[in-house]
Amino acid sequence: MQPRAATLQKINSNNEKFYAITPSIPGGLVEADFLEKLAKVAKKYNAILKVTTAQRIMITMLKSEDVNKVWDELGIEPDDNSNNCVQSVVFCPGDTFCKRGKQDSVQLGKLLNNDYFHKQMPRKFKIGVSGCPNACGFTQLKDIGLVGLIQGWSIYVGGQGGFKPRIGQLLIENLTLQQAYKLTHIIIAYYQKHARLERLGVFIERIGFDLFKDAVLNIFYNNTTTEFSTPETVAPSNVINSSTPKLKQITLDSIIADIISSFPETIPVLQSMQMGCLGCPSATGETLAAAAKIHGLNEIKLLNELNKTIQGGASK
Repeated sequence: MQPRAATLQKINSNNEKFYAITPSIPGGLVEADFLEKLAKVAKKYNAILKVTTAQRIMITMLKSEDVNKVWDELGIEPDDNSNNCVQSVVFCPGDTFCKRGKQDSVQLGKLLNNDYFHKQMPRKFKIGVSGCPNACGFTQLKDIGLVGLIQGWSIYVGGQGGFKPRIGQLLIENLTLQQAYKLTHIIIAYYQKHARLERLGVFIERIGFDLFKDAVLNIFYNNTTTEFSTPETVAPSNVINSSTPKLKQITLDSIIADIISSFPETIPVLQSMQMGCLGCPSATGETLAAAAKIHGLNEIKLLNELNKTIQGGASK
C-alpha cells in the first residue's frame, strides 16, 4: 500500500524504508488534545516527534505500512504535498500574544496560509509573517517576508536559506494589512506566470529587481495586468541555463541539474517519482545514481525511463 502524503526519510542497512508525515499546524498554534493524540500515535508506532522550523510537528521513522493507519487515527486528511509548492506559512504571535507585537501577524498569517498552503508553484516557496522588526520567524529569509512596524507592513522578496542563502530585498513599506494581503497575491501570481524551475529570488535576479518591482507595483497601484516588460526576453535562469554544456546522453554519473538543463522533458518524469526538489542546491552536485539511492529508486529503471523520454519513446 502506497503511504499517503509521506516523505521517505531514511533507508537502513537492511533496505527498510522509514517515512515521515507532517500534519499541518498553522502558525504552530495547537490545542492540547491534538498534542495528546500525536503523542499517542507516536508511542503506538514507535515513531519520533520532531518540532520543525516551519512551526509543525513531524512524525518520523514510520514504517510504510503504518503511515495510512496513523493518518486514520489522527482523524485528519493529509494535505496534498508537492516539493514545488508553498511549503510553509510561518507567522509569529504578533500583537495577539506578544507584548512587542506591532501588527496582527496571526490574522495575516492565517489568511495567507488558507489561500496558499501547498498550492503549486514553479519551485518550493516559503512565506513568513512577523508582527515586529525582531522578525522571529526569519522573515527576510523567506521568498516573501512581511514585517509589521508601527507605521504598517513592509514586504521583502526573494529571500531563502540553504546552501546559497540570500536576504530578501525590501519591496515596499507602510502598507495596511489589506494592502499587504493584496500585494502578496500579486507577487505570487506574477511569479507563477513568468518563472521557470527557480525560487523567487533566482527569478528576480534573472529578470532584474527594478523590472520586477515596477511590474508588481504597477499592477498593485493601477489595478491592471499591464507590465513594463516581459521576463522571457532576458537571460535564462541559473537552474536551466543555456550556457551549461548540453549532455548528449544520460548516464548514472550525470548530474541532476545537467539532466534537466539538457532535457527539460525529463522534469515531469523525475517529479512523478517524488524527486520534486530539482532546483535545490543538491541537484547541482548530485549524480543520478546518488539521487536514486537517496529516494529508494532502482537506478537502472530510472535511467531507462529517462532515456526513453528523451528519445520520444516514454510510455503514456
